Amino acid sequence: MVAHSDQLGNRPILPRHDVKIVPPNLGFYDDITMRAILVNHERKGAENLYVDDVPVPEPQDRQVLVRIKAFGLNRMDILQREGQYPVPPGASDILGVEFSGIVEKLGSRSEKWAVGDEVLGLATGGAYSEYIAIGVDFILPKPKPMNWEVAASIMENYVTAFQSLVVIGLLKDNEDVLIHTGASGVGTAALQIAKSRGAKRIFTTASSTEKLDFLQKLIGNPNVLHTINYKTEDFEKKIKEVTNGRGIDVLIDFVGRSHWDKNLAALAIDARMVMLGLLSGMNLEKTSIAPILFKRLHIIGSTLRSRSDAYQSELVQRFGQEILPLIADESFGTQMKDDKGEKAIQVVIHAVYRMDEIVKAHQDMESDTSVGKIVVTVP
Repeated sequence: MVAHSDQLGNRPILPRHDVKIVPPNLGFYDDITMRAILVNHERKGAENLYVDDVPVPEPQDRQVLVRIKAFGLNRMDILQREGQYPVPPGASDILGVEFSGIVEKLGSRSEKWAVGDEVLGLATGGAYSEYIAIGVDFILPKPKPMNWEVAASIMENYVTAFQSLVVIGLLKDNEDVLIHTGASGVGTAALQIAKSRGAKRIFTTASSTEKLDFLQKLIGNPNVLHTINYKTEDFEKKIKEVTNGRGIDVLIDFVGRSHWDKNLAALAIDARMVMLGLLSGMNLEKTSIAPILFKRLHIIGSTLRSRSDAYQSELVQRFGQEILPLIADESFGTQMKDDKGEKAIQVVIHAVYRMDEIVKAHQDMESDTSVGKIVVTVP
């Protein structure tokens, strides 16, 4: 392997701390070091993140080594940073689950890729670094015109949204959909995927007029998208009014307890509700389960990171066939139209930071003011 001294040295890094750090579990080691973002558990908040040298992982059977150009931030990264999100068995202790980069080295039986291939990928961990060893079926070819920041913004949010709406929710053409927290990363992805799959009416909730106005611009069709400020409006009542009492066919929920009863009331007969989070709590004080029986409802809980490698890799490859070709090469706001037509999906990027600005990037994510993805570039 070539060390690439111009990449691994002489670059500004965050201050190191004179504390004992447990080396991250990278799985496999090489004798060359790389820079990665680590966690100092003796500090609190985003300030517990710092950059240090760790061994470069060695690609194993059916793996490739990717030199990372950019990676995306996700809410789970905050929880993992604070010790509240245990990583799946065998995963790297380094944060980060999505990235874009260049294939640098091949493991055995990885002939489907070549050194120099530009890719985007989904990982169980390890993306907050200069290099990552990743399974050959966990990466997809990056479209040539697409920049690294857009490519790094796709996998976690859009694969999760695709899994929820299409694979689990079984969304069909001309069905009605409700997507809660529409201004979130998965929310903006799900709204656009629902539109691209031919949803008749899309309902979404958010906490402010500014966020809802942004979502209308993103979807670009007020006859399709119906926005609801959940702080001032009753989403169940509005859905019943618009659908003439019928309700919705597919519901994506991140909220849990506070929305439970209204969710059940807003669902149509034979509807599917996919639960991705429990932001308002997990315990119900009093509720009726009768609608589940009499409406023949399907209620499914779903996660992604803890799924088996076989499930995730198959999902990634299906996503690459059905959704990635619809994603525009530029982010929303920089290229309003391209040759992908009316079904084109545009990634929403809130901000881009450098690797040595990781503390600032996490503080931005924690502020809850962002709409879209926060991306970090790796020099």
